[in-house]
Formats: sequence, C-alpha cells, structure tokens
Amino acid sequence: MSKLPRSFGRRPFTWKLWAGLAGLLFLLAIPLLRLAGGYLQTLGFLTFLYVTMSTAWNILGGYTGQTSFGHATFYGLGAYTTTILALRGVPPLLTLPLAGVIAAVYGLLWGYPCLRLRGQYFAIATIGVGEATRLLMLNLDDLVKHSALFEGLLRKGVLTGGATGLMLPTPPDIRAYATAFYYGGMALMFVALAVSWWVKNSKFGLGLFAINMDIDAAETVGVPTTRYKILALLLSAFMVGMAGSVYAQYVFYIDPQTVFGFPVSIAMVLMPTIGGIGTLVGPVLGAVVYVVVQDRILTANLTLGAFRLSLSTMHLLVYGGLLVLIVLFEPKGLIGLLRRFVSWWERRGPQRVAAASSHPRRGEP
Repeated sequence: MSKLPRSFGRRPFTWKLWAGLAGLLFLLAIPLLRLAGGYLQTLGFLTFLYVTMSTAWNILGGYTGQTSFGHATFYGLGAYTTTILALRGVPPLLTLPLAGVIAAVYGLLWGYPCLRLRGQYFAIATIGVGEATRLLMLNLDDLVKHSALFEGLLRKGVLTGGATGLMLPTPPDIRAYATAFYYGGMALMFVALAVSWWVKNSKFGLGLFAINMDIDAAETVGVPTTRYKILALLLSAFMVGMAGSVYAQYVFYIDPQTVFGFPVSIAMVLMPTIGGIGTLVGPVLGAVVYVVVQDRILTANLTLGAFRLSLSTMHLLVYGGLLVLIVLFEPKGLIGLLRRFVSWWERRGPQRVAAASSHPRRGEP
C-alpha cells in the first residue's frame, strides 16, 4: 500500500496559515495606505472593539450558558473609569488595566448573588442591574454633592457629568493618535481571542461547558459551579471594561446613555449569536456582520411613495428581527451554516467520483 506524501496532512493548515498571515498584513497596512481617507481605519478599529466585546461576552454567555443582558455595565464603567482618572492627570495607558479591574470588581459585587439564579431569572436580573447602574451614573453627581465623605472626588463640581457626560481633551496630532489606537485595538482583540482560546481548551473551560450542558450533573461530578461562573464573569467583565476604556480614549466623549444604554448590551448578545454562540470564531464573524449592518444598512433610507423612512431610528427593531431569524432558522449561527456547507461539499466529492466511475470512458466497452 503506497504511503501518502508527508505534506498531505499539513495542506489544510498551511492554507489557513497563509490566509491568516495575508489577512494580518492587510490589517496592519490599513493605516499606512490611508484607504478611503481613513474611513476604513475607523471601521477597522470599531471591528476590533466589537470583536473584543463579543468574545468577552461569549466566555460567560456562550461557554457557560449564562445569558447576560447587562454587559453594558462593564463597558460603561471601563469608559468612565478611564475618563475620570485621565481628567485628574492619570496616564491613559495606566487607566486601561484599572478600568478592567473596576469593571471586574463591580461584576463580583452583583455577580455573586445573581449567578445563583438560573436561566431566564439570571438574564432578567442582569437587565435590572444594567438599568440601575445607568440611572446611578446619571444622578451620581447630585448624590456626591450632598455627601461630605465623597465630596473630594468632584472636579470643578463634576464627577460623572450626569446626562451631559464627560469630555477628554483632544490631542494635537489626531491622525497619529488614531493610528496608535487602531493598533492598540487590534492588540486588545488578539488578547481577548487568546484568552478565549485558552479558556476553551483548559480544564476550566471544560467545567464551563459542563455547566452549560447540565449544571446539576456538573455539580454531581465535582465541578465548583458557582466559583467557575464567577470566574467566567470576572474574565468577561475585565475584557469588556478595557474595551470601554479604549472606546472612551478614542472618541474623547462619553455619556451614560451611550455607554450604559441597553443597545450596547443587546449588541454583545447579538454578535456571538449571529456568528455562532459558544465557539471561538463565531463572535468574530458576528462582530464583522454587525459592523457591516450598522455601517451600511442602518445608514440607509427607504422611500415608500411619499414617505421616507430612516433605518437608523429603527436599529433595535432591525437587530431584534435579525436575532429572531437566527434563532428560528439557524440557531448555531454562521458557523453552523458554514459547517453544514462544508459537510455537504465533502459528501458531494465522493458522490461525484462514484457517478464518474459508473459511466464508462469513451472507447471502453
């Protein structure tokens, strides 16, 4: 029996490796090429940020099965931590890990009691926590002003800025600043993907998947379910908090409605669901689709006779409809769709070979 060539088994990996390197080189070159006048660079930065958020949410919602509708809390806390500290002279790079730590600590405070809830009860609790945090940030200045203990935290009479929000000073060289944050956002995305890969392939990740499949069975075989769920929440909150920090430093302005708003939490649920919840690549695909939908479809206007409809005012309806369609027709997301296509293609190959061999060649009896 003849042996297969040594390179045979490595061909798929080699193809993926070269494709990955080509994609990485393209991403690295975008700021240098200034494609579309820097527009593609901004779009790339937002994609990196959304991939980070989507991947972080997936650790808790995908691997562990704990659906959170309150992750905007961590995003907003990260953004506000960085902005408040930066306005008081703390170096921006130092505020990045601090933003993640503050978000994780806050997640621990409400996560310990809430993670004892299961299923839809946990999801409902996260909605309540998210809204309570948003309202707290809206009114925190008034509360601090009337407290002698915390009055020293105010800067020019302001801590969070209330509904007005906070603004960071703009750097002199905005182009170099944006380029630096483009590469910083890319680095943060790769860190999030590396953490997600590690969790997925570790003993800790095995415990999370066991909790997702059957929490009672997981407890029976000795998995510390509460501790594992809290650790998953801390990891998720830390990374989302850092994403919020990067966002605040990139746009220079934040307010409670933008960073703590319910649409932010919905986006973090929607992206992994589109791509494939509980997978490594699914959140990446979902984030890319989300950015395209947000940038192209939601900026369009529909004209129906004398009526002109702006889809930007109906973003929640569009996202909700998309979520319903995915849950009904392809619960495994784009990853599930791709796997079905690959499976069909692999089955089609032997069928074509069998069909060809069943027909005699020209000149044969």
